[in-house]
Parts: sequence; C-alpha cells; structure tokens
Amino acid sequence: MSNFEYIIASLPFLTQDFRYQEGRGWTNVIEEIKDNLSEKDSEALDFLLRGFGPENLVPDFYASALSHPVKFIREYFRFDLNLRNAKVRYLNRQLGRAQEQDVMDGKGDEIEVEGLDIDLYRFRGGEFPQAEKVESALALPSLLDREQALDDITWETVDSLATFHYFDLTAVLAYVAKLHIVNRWLALDKERGMERFRQLVAEVRGSFKGVEYKEK
Repeated sequence: MSNFEYIIASLPFLTQDFRYQEGRGWTNVIEEIKDNLSEKDSEALDFLLRGFGPENLVPDFYASALSHPVKFIREYFRFDLNLRNAKVRYLNRQLGRAQEQDVMDGKGDEIEVEGLDIDLYRFRGGEFPQAEKVESALALPSLLDREQALDDITWETVDSLATFHYFDLTAVLAYVAKLHIVNRWLALDKERGMERFRQLVAEVRGSFKGVEYKEK
C-alpha cells in the first residue's frame, strides 16, 4: 500500500537555495518516491517517466497513455499529444509544408494496443483548450522565452489535473511532472530553473500545510 502522506511530506527536502542537496538529484527523488509506492502505483509512475523520453513518444505509447487506467496519465498525455501536434503544425506553416504533415492523429499509424477506443486517440477540434495560449507561445521570437511559455502552460495544466488532490497518486504524479520541468530549466537556464524550484517547493509546502505557503 502506498504511503502518500509520507511521500508528500518528504518531497520538499530541497535546500533553501533551490538546489538539490549535495550528492542528490532527480534519480534520488524518484527512487525515494518509489520506495513508498505500491507495485501498482510504481508502475503508473514508471509509465509517466517513460513519457519524458522523446524517443518513447510514438503512436503506440500515446495510444497506451490514452487508454491508461489512471486518469492523470490519460489527461496529461492527451494534453502532451495536442501540444506536440501544435508544434508540428506551427513548424509546417513556417516551412511551407502541408499543414498535417507528421501530425500524429492515429489515422495512418499502426497501433497495437488491445481494447483501444480509437476515438480517444484521434484528436479533433474543441479538445485542446490551451490551443490559443500555445499558438501565442510558439510565436515568441526568443527560443528560451518560447520554451518557458510552453512550460508555463504545461505547469498550469498539471495544476488543473491535480486540483483537490493532496495525498494520493495524482499528487505524486503531478509533483514528478513539475519536477521534470524544473530539471529541464536547471539545464537550460540556471536562474530560471532555480525560480521554478522555489515555486515547486512553495506549492508542495502549501499543499501539505493545507494553507497557502508564502516564502519570507
């Protein structure tokens, strides 16, 4: 049985200067989380982690994600696929290519997920409420500003998926999804990465205390 209270209470072990403690990092956090998850919940976390690898984002993976028993995973990767396709369409316009070239919609892909409802896999208009924000972000001239804006949208989406979830699997998966964003920024831009670290620590502390946490 997963010990969610212990996991959530232990997450903000990060130091006050918004870095990992010496000798610790992403792998350590994930390992400690998994040590307190049931086998079933650990498998759900592993699935989420696989989705962070660009090499894994193929039609069969998305098909599995969209039929996953965990709602957070279904909705997170529904957003992720929409975001991916939005990026592809934007690049197609910039390069003068056909609008739907390389878009992943399941229509021409060979998918081997048993029991998949293909209508959940094929995305049509009206299923991507973040579309306008994503278009605005993609139009930003600075690559770093563009990436930050897209990650802001992802962060907001994760927040919405984890609303009213405090001590359960969804809360843990949401934390890991945000920590993945933090890690990217620690590599891309140290100052921005540290700011995201501070945001994540404050949010987790606030959730654990049941009140809004404000850094003094």
